[in-house]
Amino acid sequence: MHPTRLPAALAAIALTASLASTLAGTATAATGAGPAQPVPPGHGRSLALAAADKAADSGLDGLRHGTDEELVRTAVTPWAGGLYYAAYQRTYKGLPVAGGDAVVVSDSAGKVREVAAAPAPAIRLSTRAAVSSAAALATAKAQLAGVESASSPELTVLLKGAKPVLTWHTLVVGRTAEGLPSSLDTYVDARTGKVARATDKILHADGRGYHNGNVTIDTAASSMTDPNRSGFRCGGQNGSAYTGTPPWGNGTANDLVTACVDIMYAAQRESDMLKQWFGYNGQNGQGGMVPARAGLNEVNAYYDGTKTTYGHNQNGTMQLTGIDVVAHEYGHEIFDKTPGSSGSSNENGGMNESTGDIFGALTEHFANNPNDTPDYTVGEKLNFLGDNKPIRYMYNPSLAGDPNCYPQLNSGTEVHAAAGPQNHWFYLLAEGSNPGGGKPASPICSGGPSSVTGIGIQKAGKIFMGALLMKTSSWNHLAARKATLSSAKNTYGSAECNAVKTAWNAVGVPAQSGETDCGGTTTPDFSLALNPASGSVQPGASVTSTVNTTTTGGSAQTVQLSASGAPSGVTVSFSPSSVTSGGSSTMTVQVAAGTANGTYPITVTGKGSATHTVTYRLAVGTTTPPTGCADTEYTYEGSLTDGQAEAQPDGSYYYSPASGTHVGCLRGPAGADFDLYLQKWNGSGWADVAVGGTESADEDITYNGTAGYYRYVVHAYSGSGAYTLGLTAP
Repeated sequence: MHPTRLPAALAAIALTASLASTLAGTATAATGAGPAQPVPPGHGRSLALAAADKAADSGLDGLRHGTDEELVRTAVTPWAGGLYYAAYQRTYKGLPVAGGDAVVVSDSAGKVREVAAAPAPAIRLSTRAAVSSAAALATAKAQLAGVESASSPELTVLLKGAKPVLTWHTLVVGRTAEGLPSSLDTYVDARTGKVARATDKILHADGRGYHNGNVTIDTAASSMTDPNRSGFRCGGQNGSAYTGTPPWGNGTANDLVTACVDIMYAAQRESDMLKQWFGYNGQNGQGGMVPARAGLNEVNAYYDGTKTTYGHNQNGTMQLTGIDVVAHEYGHEIFDKTPGSSGSSNENGGMNESTGDIFGALTEHFANNPNDTPDYTVGEKLNFLGDNKPIRYMYNPSLAGDPNCYPQLNSGTEVHAAAGPQNHWFYLLAEGSNPGGGKPASPICSGGPSSVTGIGIQKAGKIFMGALLMKTSSWNHLAARKATLSSAKNTYGSAECNAVKTAWNAVGVPAQSGETDCGGTTTPDFSLALNPASGSVQPGASVTSTVNTTTTGGSAQTVQLSASGAPSGVTVSFSPSSVTSGGSSTMTVQVAAGTANGTYPITVTGKGSATHTVTYRLAVGTTTPPTGCADTEYTYEGSLTDGQAEAQPDGSYYYSPASGTHVGCLRGPAGADFDLYLQKWNGSGWADVAVGGTESADEDITYNGTAGYYRYVVHAYSGSGAYTLGLTAP
């Protein structure tokens, strides 16, 4: 028995689309008439995630995925105005896919607001590796002269351009032949044994340092371990936290315990800033951050995916542990741990660097430490180049020889220089082109507006943070423009949205198709979803699905429905053929006798003021729902593909008015491994009360429980096909 193997994304099915529709009134329970269905606490989150999951399952627009692919929800971040950002990773036959990831923004009314998806070709390849994981690990390690650590290789499908490649994925941390620190995110081709892609998470030449004076930091009583932020500690190069008792350090420039005071102060202020200004839970989004190491005997500071490390300045006169240094390095963790992680392109690397600079400036302004007056320069106290000048100027990147404007970038632009356009955009958004008050003026690129008016650094930062939550692995300046416009409109309104647009225009990032309309009125729009999104049928029979529409912007509108991609012998009809958004239609898929067995994707299109698509996965010739649950009171049928799960009865739940015995009988397809979970609402969420988790297709559950709300979740742990669920309730 394996009672804990239901994936988090599936266990989190809180309210399905059919359940969402019951919240306005009384649902039909398995036991017949009874009390009205509950509106559980937190139902806004549940409605939002149900809408996002249904959009992912239905393949809405850019969420389209093939027969053997799934979009698995990996993270949820609540945001202002009742919004939720749900991140999804693509999988293929159960393997993670690097690329093709997506984010769905939905609201507490159960509406999908935005979809951001990295491009993904149709995936068709063998998942059998010709190269062993041990051989792949040896190849990955051979890239470095010295290896400190390496993660266990995981079989992964890498989307390399338009081509899927079966690879072994590992992170190798160590030193290059030149002695430089390196953290190589590596994919080794599982067929040829060659490195398919390796991206260094460490971006060098980023060092500056000064002391913050006498400050208060959070530590344990006898070690420099943060008791409030998981994973965070500071110590020397061996990775152990420094021990002792407060007050920590002696305040001198090269004392390493003092360096850790500076590191912990800056990192904790950044964490506080994220929570207090943006409502975001720490650098990793889960209330913590990676540990820190001081005392590197190099002119460098870096983040490698597992830790941050800090060395000394060029002259060896101080440690590189100033606010903007530390916040910059932990800004890389924010970029790494938000959806899409760190991409592989040079442009993406430049935006990663800019993200570090932006969070350095934000943290300086939040801390407002008199020893480091808030500014928009990088390394201004380091004397990094020996000329007492900063190494980057966010308000005018050209002062350090970096490009101010997006059209100046090319594929060979060095990553720190490539931070220029986004840094320039952020300053213009926060402060404007002529802010006054002793703040520097900022130039505007050719073809831009005559001037830009800033909205303040806190608003600018929250808009930027919201955009990072829509980041995918294909992140670039064009995607950032769309995401920040969406974030501004959703978080604040049309004035801030227009300010974002003006700032992007000022640095030469052009308008994009489908970007948010910043006008005071809402652009009419709608979304589509299928319930269910897949079905099994024998030749000569038919299967149905409900096409649900939702008004997501403006007034309700007429949506014309059509289908394409059906194989020979299959016809698709809709009743009615057009609906007013907010309504639904029944789609009937008729399969003629003699239709070839197989699995087919059918594209369902809704056309109104905009056009949206979803994908229905039709399996022809699979087994009919199995029998064997005739003794139960109620019977439900369904069909699942490998890794999917769904709630029953009919995507909803039922009310049991008295204590007694609940009986669940699951009969799944031969050769598959289906699991059955009985869950009860505990006042704040669904909790497993009985599990049928044997390694077979059939499961039986008997549970004696008190009155309350219950549901079953059927999970296709492995294999696909039709199933029958029988249940009896007291």
